[in-house]
Amino acid sequence: MEQSLNHTISLLTRTPAALHALLRDLPEAWTFRNEGENTWSAFDVVGHLIHGERTDWMPRARTVLQFGETKAFEPFDRWGQERESQGKSLPQLLDEFARLRSENLGELPALNLRPEDLERRGRHPALGVVTLSELQATWAAHDLTHLHQISRVMAHQYREAVGPWSAYLGVLQCAGHSSP
Repeated sequence: MEQSLNHTISLLTRTPAALHALLRDLPEAWTFRNEGENTWSAFDVVGHLIHGERTDWMPRARTVLQFGETKAFEPFDRWGQERESQGKSLPQLLDEFARLRSENLGELPALNLRPEDLERRGRHPALGVVTLSELQATWAAHDLTHLHQISRVMAHQYREAVGPWSAYLGVLQCAGHSSP
């Protein structure tokens, strides 16, 4: 499927509600446990999504539109959520993510992107030349990656409790390709 801005927005709009439905008011045993050293909990993933809303998607889109390939994107701090989430509860993070996502998606139409704008090129500090269309598609796939990661991390908590059924549960067989 080719990237469609309308399709991308329709998915991005749903992520805060999906996270709200899955995580709000769950016991911390579900939301604060991870898969081991250097892995993230559901709490950490929500913090990471917030950090991305602030520093990645829309700032990079504006950089492409303003500077093209002449200015590389600011490098993304994949662990930035650690300091930004300190002292906050998961409900606070869920609300903050919903607010930031709504603001960003409200700003996106104001850019009045035309098909030719989506083909404009920017420079990623590690990947090199990328298009605005690729950035937008990545935003949606990034959400799906982390929804998958959250379900995998949560299922991991019951990996022993399910006993022999683990052979039938693909989420327990996943090798963690979406971990940080």
